[in-house]
Amino acid sequence: MELRFSPLFSGSSGNSIYVGCDDAHILVDAGMSGTRIVREMAQVGVDPRDLQAILVTHAHNDHIRGIGILSRKFNLPVYATEETWAEMYGKLGSMSEGNLRVIRPEEDFFIGSIDVMPFPTPHDAGGSVGYTFELDGAKLAVATDLGCVRDSWMKHVMGSDAVLLESNYDPNMLDAGPYPYDLKQRIKSRRGHLSNDDAGRAAVELIRGGARQIILGHLSKENNFPELAMRSMELYLQQAGIAPQEDCALYVANRDGNTGMFSISARLE
Repeated sequence: MELRFSPLFSGSSGNSIYVGCDDAHILVDAGMSGTRIVREMAQVGVDPRDLQAILVTHAHNDHIRGIGILSRKFNLPVYATEETWAEMYGKLGSMSEGNLRVIRPEEDFFIGSIDVMPFPTPHDAGGSVGYTFELDGAKLAVATDLGCVRDSWMKHVMGSDAVLLESNYDPNMLDAGPYPYDLKQRIKSRRGHLSNDDAGRAAVELIRGGARQIILGHLSKENNFPELAMRSMELYLQQAGIAPQEDCALYVANRDGNTGMFSISARLE
């Protein structure tokens, strides 16, 4: 089997990622309207009626906006940490008790054949997590809203074949931009977001650890743009002796629609 994934939306205004295989179909976050998420899923050939779960990274609105409606419409279980459930209280509308699932960081579980591992992330939201997904040796990591590069999350992401990696802002654009001072400080803090420079440093280590695909995600509309994020990443890799697009394929996830369907071939023993 192949491990497949598609960033449906990836940016400061909304995030949602499909992850699946033949017997498992998962949505990570639903930070856009249910209608828009269903439309993007259809464009990459996924029927929302096949979904088995929504996994939540954290309770900020750009990650949870469509969770309630999708859970109700398709009777989907929603998986989140206890702290995230507390922060989502009252934001999702009515939820069936049978669809509330509490997860714990660093305790894995299976959805179909996919082994899901939530790992703690340094972000300003209670119980914030990222996820890795493993299928027959193939490994995908969803690593956004990270604040800073730390061993505590890198150890989980290391060894992934593909990584959706946050590259949120360019420091110069953020400093010169229109955001108020307090918001700029929050974004730059160790519980905020990764800059293009942070992403470059992390990617060097991840590629040395075996990553074959890096998809830059969660780009800020106001403080970054795709060409700048990509060029920054290419420079970091070149300085480390890594050939962009040869040693590792690089992509930038779209903010306002799907980025296509990616796959990782399972490596059978």
